Amino acid sequence: MQEVDLTKPGEKKKLIIAAGLGLVALIILYWALFGFGGSSTKTTPRAAATPTPVRNTQAGTPRQQNGAATAATASADVANLAILFAPIDYTPSAYSAPEARRNIFAYYVPPVKPPPPVQEATAPPQPPPPLLLASMSPSNVYARSADFKLEISGDKFTSATKIYFDGRELPTTFTSPQQLSATVPAAMIAAPGARNIIVRTADNSLFSNQASLSVAAPPTPNYLYVGIIGEYTRIGDTAIVQDRSNKNVMNVHRGDVLNGRFRVTSISDKELVMMDTTLKITHKLAMTEGERGIGNPLTRPTPRVESEDDEP
Repeated sequence: MQEVDLTKPGEKKKLIIAAGLGLVALIILYWALFGFGGSSTKTTPRAAATPTPVRNTQAGTPRQQNGAATAATASADVANLAILFAPIDYTPSAYSAPEARRNIFAYYVPPVKPPPPVQEATAPPQPPPPLLLASMSPSNVYARSADFKLEISGDKFTSATKIYFDGRELPTTFTSPQQLSATVPAAMIAAPGARNIIVRTADNSLFSNQASLSVAAPPTPNYLYVGIIGEYTRIGDTAIVQDRSNKNVMNVHRGDVLNGRFRVTSISDKELVMMDTTLKITHKLAMTEGERGIGNPLTRPTPRVESEDDEP
C-alpha cells in the first residue's frame, strides 16, 4: 500500500475530509439505532404458546410508527436506514409436534405362516372283481406232503378261467360256474408258508379276489438215533433210539410204530428212516451220540472184549 505524503497540501485536505465523513456516518448510525434522548420502545417478552394478537397491518408497530415519523423529517437515505434496521417482531406458531402413533424403530415382522397340510390323493376304490372266489378246500396243508386236490367254490366261473397257485397256472377242471378243481403237486408245498390262490383267465380280462392257502410245517418224531445193533455195519435189524422227552433209550426194529404214528422203514449205520402213517411224510434221523445223563445207559462204560488169542 502506498504511504500518504502529508507534506503535500492536497493530501492534508483529503485526509481531513475523509475523517469528517467518517464521523458524520458514525453520528447518523448512532442516531438511527439509539436516538438522541428519545424514549425507546421496550419489547415485552411473550410465551411461545401465547397466541399472537391480530394487529392492524396499516397502523404498524410503535417502532415502525416512530420510524415512519422520523423518516418524514429526515432525509431519504436516513429514513431507509431506519426502516432497514428496525427490529423484527416474529412470533412463531406452536413448536409442539404430535406424538408418533408407534415406535418408528420397531419393525413389524409378520408371523410365519405354517405350510398348508399336504393332502394325499385318495385312490379311487377299485371296482369289485367280476369273478367270486368264496372258499377252497383244503384251506391249509402240511409241507412235504403228497399231491392233493384243490377245490374252489365261487360264482361266474367259465371254462376259460384257471386256478393260479402263487402265480403258476394249474391244470384246472371246470365243473360248473360255481366249482373248479385242480391237482397241486407236492413240489409246490415243499416249504412252509402262505400261498396265494386266484382264479382268472389267461389275458386277465376276468379275475377273482385272492385267497391264501396256509402251508404248515409237519410234525416231526421226537427221537434221537444213537446206535445200531447188527452183525455187520451195513443195514441192521435193530436200532437204538432215545426219547427226547424222558431221555429213555429203547431198541426198535424195522416195521415198529413209535408213538402210534411213526413207522420205522429203514435202519442203517448213517440214518434211521421213519414214515408218518397219517400224512405219509418221510423223516430221516441221522445217527448222533444222544443226550447223556445220570443213569442213562449211554453213560455206562463199554465192557472190554477179550480176544480169543489172549492168554493169561
